[in-house]
Amino acid sequence: MRRLPTRVVASYTLAALLAWSARPTIASFALGLLVISLGEGLRLWATGYLHKTESLTVAGPYAHLRHPLYLGTLLITSGFAFIAHTWPGYVLWAAFLIGYFGYYLPYKNRIEGARLESLFGDDFRRYAVAVPKLWPRVAPYVPLGGHGSDESRWRGVRFADNNETGVALAVLGGVVVMLVRSILLYWLNV
Repeated sequence: MRRLPTRVVASYTLAALLAWSARPTIASFALGLLVISLGEGLRLWATGYLHKTESLTVAGPYAHLRHPLYLGTLLITSGFAFIAHTWPGYVLWAAFLIGYFGYYLPYKNRIEGARLESLFGDDFRRYAVAVPKLWPRVAPYVPLGGHGSDESRWRGVRFADNNETGVALAVLGGVVVMLVRSILLYWLNV
């Protein structure tokens, strides 16, 4: 039997605690849903461009920031905290932010940066200097020689190859759970 990675177990545990503590209002639900939609939209956009180790991905959202998937995850998590609208929800969100910015993101940036630098050398170094990690630059980055024709377009096959469907379904499931919780709390007048 296959073991789930610790980060997956921790993520689902935090999500369950967040859902259990949630006391959404119409305004908190609307704000959270907007932020979640922006985050998931960014992730969907990014995975259609991502080549992983085949080539250095610098088109689409990657022309504006190096880590669109991480920013998307940050937005999604923030949106769920906004929907929950309780102090336990905000404490869980703060714990996530501390773990995310204090450990996970620096670790992944170091590992991925070293791997990309070993694979793509000067091309990656120029990209890393020109493109911020999480705060998007306004003007898109254009590599020396421009973009290849295939790389500069979003592809559904890349979206599927990058396994984003599971993430999108989990996010949708989380929104449905929060919606059901909201409806039940309203009906029960709790």
